[in-house]
Amino acid sequence: MKNLIDWRKARVASVTDVASDVRRLVFDVEGGLPAFDAGSHTNIKVTIGGKPAIRTYTCLPAGQGRLSIAVKLHEQSRGGSKYIFTLEPGMDVEVTVPENRFELSWRASEYLLLAGGIGVTPIYGMAKALAKQGATVRMHYAAKNRAAMPFVDELSEVLGESLSLYCSDDGQHIDLEREIATLPADGELYVCGPLGMLEAVKAAWAASGRPVSRLRYEVFGDNGKFAENTFQVDVLNKNITVTVPPDKTLLAALTDAGVEMIYDCQRGECGLCAVDIVEADADVDHRDVFFSEEEKRESRKMCSCVSRLTEGHAVIDIGYRA
Repeated sequence: MKNLIDWRKARVASVTDVASDVRRLVFDVEGGLPAFDAGSHTNIKVTIGGKPAIRTYTCLPAGQGRLSIAVKLHEQSRGGSKYIFTLEPGMDVEVTVPENRFELSWRASEYLLLAGGIGVTPIYGMAKALAKQGATVRMHYAAKNRAAMPFVDELSEVLGESLSLYCSDDGQHIDLEREIATLPADGELYVCGPLGMLEAVKAAWAASGRPVSRLRYEVFGDNGKFAENTFQVDVLNKNITVTVPPDKTLLAALTDAGVEMIYDCQRGECGLCAVDIVEADADVDHRDVFFSEEEKRESRKMCSCVSRLTEGHAVIDIGYRA
């Protein structure tokens, strides 16, 4: 099950390196675009291993009729970032009209923004939008080192002393408990970054006793604890075995094999694509933010859009009954 999406032809207008292994691309979109808010994302048709695929990227602020994204070249890329890094000005692509599932509420008296590495992409747009409206906002930005941080100069110009930078190479880390404690009761926290960062923020937020509705987050589906390896799954009651290569998600492998699946976000957030794990001979690399830590330890279910086996074989149940 897919959302109705509006595909548009686009042409690469510019390509700029904005940090170590991070490239910003601007696209001129045919037919123009409706206005979209910070936190929006677009889908882009890419080619991986000679086959078509779709990857999702956050939309950065851009001029009218344009889309802009920033992409990090991942060592364990499933192929999307490698393809994006082959694009040059003048090349044609297909993109979707932006939609937003990580939007600002515009109801808080104060905003705390947290970004980890390339997770700065939606946070960058939010910081600019909030500052433009005169909102009270603090931003904490962490990465391996300064060279790995895109948009620092722009953020510094917009936020001034309300921006704090943290380099893990120098042993610097965000004090989550302290920063959350300084938020007023109606304050909100928005975070995007590696899975470990998100889990730490969720734990600190829960410990603070604050309402879950005032914590918003987004995760990269390709950011797991283990490198991607090939694995296989047998689909219960379907008499089918599906091989999942390193550059493909379980969800994509299942749908490519003709298995009908229900799914929506494809980012490990909504849980619609979750499958039951009947048996498995290897660990599950849970990359979602839908299941609790206890559920992940039990590994009775997994979000097929982002999570995967570290290797080996599993029997899964998608709920099909003949």
